[in-house]
Amino acid sequence: MSRSIRRLSATGRCSDWRKSATVLANACGPCIGQWKRDDVKEGEVNSIISSYNRNFPGRNDGSPDTLSFLTSPEITVAYALAGTLDFDPMSDVVPGLGVKLTPPSPAPDLPPNGYIKDSQGYLAPATGDVNVIVDPKSDRLQILTPFEAWDGKDYVDLPLLLKAKGKCTTDHISPAGKWLKFRGHLDNISNNMFSGAINAFDGERGVITHPLTGEKKVETSKAARDIKASGAKWIVVGDENYGEGSSREHAAMSPRLLGCAAVITRSFARIHQSNLKKQGILPLTFQNPADYDKIQEGDKLSLLDLANLAPGKAVKLVAKHANGTSDEIMLDQTLNAERRVQVAAPELREKSSK
Repeated sequence: MSRSIRRLSATGRCSDWRKSATVLANACGPCIGQWKRDDVKEGEVNSIISSYNRNFPGRNDGSPDTLSFLTSPEITVAYALAGTLDFDPMSDVVPGLGVKLTPPSPAPDLPPNGYIKDSQGYLAPATGDVNVIVDPKSDRLQILTPFEAWDGKDYVDLPLLLKAKGKCTTDHISPAGKWLKFRGHLDNISNNMFSGAINAFDGERGVITHPLTGEKKVETSKAARDIKASGAKWIVVGDENYGEGSSREHAAMSPRLLGCAAVITRSFARIHQSNLKKQGILPLTFQNPADYDKIQEGDKLSLLDLANLAPGKAVKLVAKHANGTSDEIMLDQTLNAERRVQVAAPELREKSSK
């Protein structure tokens, strides 16, 4: 029994709730797409009211067609009682109940009787040397192997895998929901890479024009694997505040696994930028945010003079376009000598986020 259920039981209100609602555990479920619904069909556009902290597409029930509107817990409960959005909880009679709701008094910031303290569900870590055995045939667990170190050479004529448009959160890059069962298997969970991202060239979600074959509407992760299999790396271009949301390391690990060399954006969310550095991907920002518009479908991108990177030194990007023209674009980077990263020259290290 979860702590939230036990706390409700202690108030004597749990039985009333169970008669008319499903009480969820006080955990990550509806925040990362694990709410299993049976009241709407796949692809059906619908609206919900939620007091959870995020409402990016797919975050509540895994469906990008669910429109989630955030409000307070009190208003959320009011709409749950009404069962319809065609209702004003401040003035209307609750449908089916025939009563009006009285605004609740302010709740205490902390439980008046304190938090429940127990060790239910806690498993103490093993002591001494431990041999971890994972079935090599498992599709849910996989032993990680170190990524290859940077070879010290410039990135020359790398294909543009994706130019993401608008909001591209960690959940757009590496959705949770049904994919969480593969969280311990990096290769399998990487099949979801960029499946929520919006392609800037056609507005489609999760698909691109294949950089090698020209095939349309190819899953982004599939194209990335093909490029990697050809012996090349690739680059992603993003918009403002790229990587916002939860600090999900798979959003950096999956791109690195499938061959990402660099991510170039108008701006980064701080934690995701740090995670990219930790996984050996070079995070860069346009000195002039308007240069984002110069990146075209089918571009070949080169990042030059990387061996001479130094704190605060700009990086030159050469974007060769399919029509034979090219643009030189200057990029900023935030690396210094505090912590070594694989993408950097031997003495280049990650800048503190403080």
